[in-house]
This record gives sequence, structure tokens and C-alpha cells, in this order.
Amino acid sequence: MSVLNINSVAEFNDTVLKSDKPVLVDFWAPWCGPCKMVGPEVEAVANNFEGRAVVAKVNVDEQQDLAGQYGVMSIPTLIVFKGGSEVSRITGFRPQKDIGNALEKAF
Repeated sequence: MSVLNINSVAEFNDTVLKSDKPVLVDFWAPWCGPCKMVGPEVEAVANNFEGRAVVAKVNVDEQQDLAGQYGVMSIPTLIVFKGGSEVSRITGFRPQKDIGNALEKAF
């Protein structure tokens, strides 16, 4: 499964808030070192949860409104949503295992 890139508030609403599966959203920016480190970890989680969850990325430089709406103050911030609501949040670099565990709790 590939990680979806969310490019608008409408796309976020459709992909994340209206999903019938848990959704992991990676709020990141291309200039952020820890974001580059966590990227492959997020990709691995996407592969592990293929068919069971949705994994998406939001570039905070391009989607400042979304970052503000969800109180993203530092990046990377990973938020797990279920039924349109936030159920957990990870700030900073974490290995694949920690990210997967956070997503698993949404089932």
C-alpha cells in the first residue's frame, strides 16, 4: 500500500474523517530532518497494515490550516484517527514498532 498525500482540507475530510478504517496521518515538511527519518518507518507501517488501515501524509507547509486545526506545533507529528476523531498522537521520531502499536490500538 502506498502512503496517500493529502493536498486539501476536502481531501483530508474524505480520506481521514470519513474513513471506515483507522487512519494514521503523518504531519511533516520536506526540510525537516526527523520527518525524513520517520518517512521509511511510516511506509513500513503502511505495508504492515495494508487493507486494514489508511496511512496518509500532510505537508504542513502546504496545509497550514490543517496543521493549525489539529494543533500540530512540532513535526513530525503522527495522529491516529478512528471514526473521524483523534485517538492517539506521537510527536517526534519513533520506530516502526511504536507507530504500529499506536495504530493497532485504534482497532
